Amino acid sequence: MKLQQIWPEDEWASHSEALREIGDVYHSARDWRHIRADGSEVHVLTFGRRVVFDGRDGYLVAAVDITERRKAEARIAHMAHHDGLTNLPNRDFYQDRLSQALERSQPGNKRVAVLCVDLDLFKNVNDSFGHPIGDRLLKQVAERLRSEVRGDNLAARLGGDEFAIVLASDVSPNEASDFADRLIAVLSACYDIDGIEVVVGASIGIALSPGDGATSEELMRNADMALYRAKSDGGGVHRFFEREMDRQAQTRRDMERDLRRAFANGEFELHYQPLVDIAADRISGFESLLRWRHPDNGMVSPADFIPVAEDIGLIIPLGEWVLRQACSEAIKWPADVKVAVNLSPVQFRGRNLVQAVISALAHSGLSPRRLELEITESVFLAETEANLAILHQLRELGVSISMDDFGTGYSSLSYLRSFPFDKIKIDRSFVKDLARRSDCVAIVRAISGLGRSLNITTTAEGVETVDQLDWLRAEGCNEVQGFLFSAARPASEIEALLAGFGKRAPKAAA
Repeated sequence: MKLQQIWPEDEWASHSEALREIGDVYHSARDWRHIRADGSEVHVLTFGRRVVFDGRDGYLVAAVDITERRKAEARIAHMAHHDGLTNLPNRDFYQDRLSQALERSQPGNKRVAVLCVDLDLFKNVNDSFGHPIGDRLLKQVAERLRSEVRGDNLAARLGGDEFAIVLASDVSPNEASDFADRLIAVLSACYDIDGIEVVVGASIGIALSPGDGATSEELMRNADMALYRAKSDGGGVHRFFEREMDRQAQTRRDMERDLRRAFANGEFELHYQPLVDIAADRISGFESLLRWRHPDNGMVSPADFIPVAEDIGLIIPLGEWVLRQACSEAIKWPADVKVAVNLSPVQFRGRNLVQAVISALAHSGLSPRRLELEITESVFLAETEANLAILHQLRELGVSISMDDFGTGYSSLSYLRSFPFDKIKIDRSFVKDLARRSDCVAIVRAISGLGRSLNITTTAEGVETVDQLDWLRAEGCNEVQGFLFSAARPASEIEALLAGFGKRAPKAAA
C-alpha cells in the first residue's frame, strides 16, 4: 500500500508537508487520522527515525492508536462543561459562550439577551413526590429547553431548578419578550412521569446588552435581579431588568451592611407598648418592640429592616438579644406585669430557641410565667412537627404562647387545634373599621367567642378611639393595646406609664 492509502484524503496535503520537513528523528506533535482496513478511522500518534533499508533510504514509523484515549478525554472535557443530571451546559460553559457572544456583538453594537429561568413550585414536587421524581422532572425540563433553544443560542443549567439562556443573534426587546412568553408556556405544560402528572411553572428575568451590561457578569447579575422581580410578582411571568432594580439592590446591600454594623455597635433598642386588661382597667403587660436608631438616617421602620435581618440570618443573634433585654427590663416591673416578645419563624429554624429563652430567663431571674412569646402562623407553614415540638418545650418552661395577627392568614383555626395557645391577638385591620363595617364586628365577635370557648385570652391590637374600645368591651375582648393608651415607649418611661395609667386610662362612654 502507498502512504496516501492510509491517510484521509482531506489530510493528504498536511501529511505530505510533514514528510517534506521531516528530520532524522520524528515525534508526532499532533494527532493524525489513519484509515483502517475496514474503512474506519483511528487517531494515532506517530514516532519515526530515518533508516537505511536494503541499501535505500527509508523511514521506520510506529503509529500508536490513541482513539480510546481521545474519546475518554472528550468525555472528561464534556463532563467538565456539562451538568451531570440534565447534560445541559453548566455555568462555566455558559459564561464562556456568553463572553464569546458579547465579543462578537461589539463591532456592530448588536444585542445579546440573557434570560435567567427559575421553575415555580419545584420545591413542592420534591416535597410531594421525592427527589428522584424531581430529578426526572429536571431532565424533561432540559429536553424542552433544548427543543426551544437552537442555533447559536445556548441553554444551561446553573444549579437546582435554575437555568439560563443566551440569545446571541441580535435580538430586539420584543423578540426576547415573545421568546420568554413562549418558553414559559412550554415549561408550564403538564409533565407525565410514570403516570404521575406534575405541573410546575416558570419565571424569567431578562437583561439585554449593551444597555443592561457590557460584561457577562453584569448581564447575569441584572437578569437575576429581573428574575427576582418576576418571582415577587407572583411567578409565571417575565420581567426585564430596570435601573430601579439596581438601585433597590444597592439599597438592600447597604442595609445588610448597616444592619451587621448596627448589631456590633449596639444601635438597637427596645420600646414597650402597654397591654391593657379591660375588666381590671390596668396595664397587664408590655409588648417589646425592636427599634433601630440609624446614626445617619434616624429611626428605621421595623417593616424595612426585620425582613432583611431574617434573610441574612441576623435575626437569630438579634432575637436572642431582644429576649435577654426584655427579660432584664421586665424584672424591674411589678410582679403582676408581663412582657411579650415577638419571635421570628427563622428563630425556629435555628433550633437554639429553647436554650435562648432558658438563658434569658436565667440571666434576668424573671419568672417564666411573666414571659409571653408571640408567633405568627408562618411558624406552622414549614416543618410543622419540629416547630410544634419547640412550642411544647417552651410551654413546659412555663412561658405563655400567643398567636399574633389572628384572622389574617389561611388556617388559623386548625392551628388552635394543633397547639393550646394562651392568647390570640385580633389584628388591627379588624379593629380599625369596627364602627363602620359590620363584617369587622362579626369577625371580632367570633374570635372573642372562640377565645371564651377555648379559655384563651383575646387581645385586640391597634385601638385608637374610645368607640373602638367600647365595641371591644361589648364583644367580650379581654385585653387591648394601641395609641389610645400609649405608643411604644423607651424603657425609661415604663415607670411613669404604670404610675399614671390609673388616672389617664380611657373610660367607657356613658
